[in-house]
Amino acid sequence: MITIQNLHFHYKKGRPLFEGLNLELEAGHVYGLLGKNGAGKSSLLKQIAGLLFPRLGTCKVMGYESRLRQPSFLSNLFLVPEEFYLPQVSIDRYVKTYAPFYPNFDEKAFQQYLDEFQVPRNQKLTEMSYGQKKKVIISFGLATNTKCLIMDEPTNGLDIPSKSQFRKVIAAAVNEEKCIVISTHQVRDLDNLIDNIVVIDNHKIIFKQDVETVTERLSFRSVKQLEDAENVVFSESSVLGHAVITENAGGTPGRLDMELLFNAVLEPSGRINQLF
Repeated sequence: MITIQNLHFHYKKGRPLFEGLNLELEAGHVYGLLGKNGAGKSSLLKQIAGLLFPRLGTCKVMGYESRLRQPSFLSNLFLVPEEFYLPQVSIDRYVKTYAPFYPNFDEKAFQQYLDEFQVPRNQKLTEMSYGQKKKVIISFGLATNTKCLIMDEPTNGLDIPSKSQFRKVIAAAVNEEKCIVISTHQVRDLDNLIDNIVVIDNHKIIFKQDVETVTERLSFRSVKQLEDAENVVFSESSVLGHAVITENAGGTPGRLDMELLFNAVLEPSGRINQLF
């Protein structure tokens, strides 16, 4: 679905952002793209969408070079950006204007998503709160039924009930032909939603594993004393004791703490990666 090979990129007069980055993403999965501020998550999504061009290397989506932005490519990819502009029109006018660009757009599904998110219909888009606008964009993106759906910080601006609803509608949208990539700092918002974790740091992809493999090899739990846990791979102190990652001796998949895993992957020792 998405194949990135030897990607090099930097902004004008800027330091290298990607150096020889390689990544393969397949249909039928929800990928969580994680990284520190400035690691290049948004820039990578824009490379996939064809909004930024490689200095060297290739980025192909569904067999198309994204930089060429061919109509048949654009009609099967939708990007929910972190920052966006909406025109001063009604929801109905917005749909009539933009839906024709997406042959598989499902207006009935769009209306259902709006109902689930409890989005008002009697306001112009520019009169809505940021959170309501975000719900409209997410609903529209899902209704396009594109094979590739990319979301940059989609839960920013959503309240707690809406975040739960977001997880529900995304999970329902997954199928064997669709690839969904979600970039976020709010990693807890993706718990029980994504099935593959991708971490970008230091110009490269430093970690890429499916959730099932992670939970088969690692165990995530809390202990009062570090001495209470064996084979500790990583730990963080808290007011309640310690959050720890240990080797999963039994091999039975358990609960994933994505935030704890992310911090462990970024640890200079690289111990987590040695277990995969």
